[in-house]
Amino acid sequence: MSDAPQKHGRLIWSRYYSAFIPAGPAGPSLFDRLKAASGAIGGIAVTGLLCGLMLGNGLAHPLLVAPMGASAVLLFAVPASPLAQPWPVLGGNVISALVGIAVAKAVPDPTLAAALAVGAAIAVMSLLRCLHPPGGAVALSAALGAKGVASSYMFALVPVGVNTLLLLVVAILFHRIAGHNYPHAAPRAPAPHGTTDPAPLLRAGPSVQDIADALHGFGDTLDVDEADLRQFLADAELRAAERLHGTVPCAEIMSRDVIHVPSHQPIAQVRMLMQERSLLSLPVLDDAGRVQGIIGALDLGRDGMQAGDIARRPLLVHADTPVARLIGPLSSGTRRAAIVVDAEQRLQGLITQTDLLASLAIRSGSDLTRFPSQQVPPPASKTL
Repeated sequence: MSDAPQKHGRLIWSRYYSAFIPAGPAGPSLFDRLKAASGAIGGIAVTGLLCGLMLGNGLAHPLLVAPMGASAVLLFAVPASPLAQPWPVLGGNVISALVGIAVAKAVPDPTLAAALAVGAAIAVMSLLRCLHPPGGAVALSAALGAKGVASSYMFALVPVGVNTLLLLVVAILFHRIAGHNYPHAAPRAPAPHGTTDPAPLLRAGPSVQDIADALHGFGDTLDVDEADLRQFLADAELRAAERLHGTVPCAEIMSRDVIHVPSHQPIAQVRMLMQERSLLSLPVLDDAGRVQGIIGALDLGRDGMQAGDIARRPLLVHADTPVARLIGPLSSGTRRAAIVVDAEQRLQGLITQTDLLASLAIRSGSDLTRFPSQQVPPPASKTL
């Protein structure tokens, strides 16, 4: 009997499953998710406790509004989201409460008032750059409770504003203790030489305008900061380069006859050696023959009497390390070479930026030779 019907049924089921039950958010580990859950527990508990103390009777629930649970999800589970930053959280909730109360006072029909309150809250939050999903729930609660707890505009301050502010304070303290970046700011790659230029890998990747154009062309709104997205794409491109060029080990391109000096070598002799040999990088070895550091041309101006005094911490790799792993550190603008060592930290070779560039150029040329269809055709000649 043919199993075609069963295969067809499994295919349909997999499509429906992937459509309705997508994969979870990438990035956080199980431990990080448990930390987020514990943070939400603490945030709601502290907020409720303080609200109870404000009432003077220990009861938290009259001043603890339900949408705070949704705010806690964003604050503790996805703190890098633009929707979870302090202004969207505080401004979104308070402004939505004000909008909900105003709509309820102007529209007598509860159903229509509820619908208009949510829509108006979204519009106002978007205009004021404080879009916060739980704000829709706050606006709905305010509209439906216009004849009860939300009969006054004070509802936007107490309990909504107080709840939100307390939850924010707990979230900031929690993320500081957990070592997270909150309020979130996209990490800035250090610019080389203290200039305003972006880091080399960012200059080689998509520009700020490229990211903006891509987001505009995508059509749908993405819950991600543009600066974060640019860093993410640059890191993904670097990983792709490491994967494509990762078959070549450092042993194949390193210099083996490496000029080096002992740590007790006088700086005057080090300077003379680097000038005579046109060296940009000079490994420094200790008395046991292990790599102690590396001296660059700029290090010659540092204070010290011997080579070991001015040597910097080197970038150490092994002979079997993929060459592509050096793309990031050697393109950062702060390192000029990597020292290849064995298991006992003894000098085996040296790889400079020139070695890396030559290796990647030859590798790219060989890929184009093997796949000629991917080459860019020459421009058509024109007769003037």
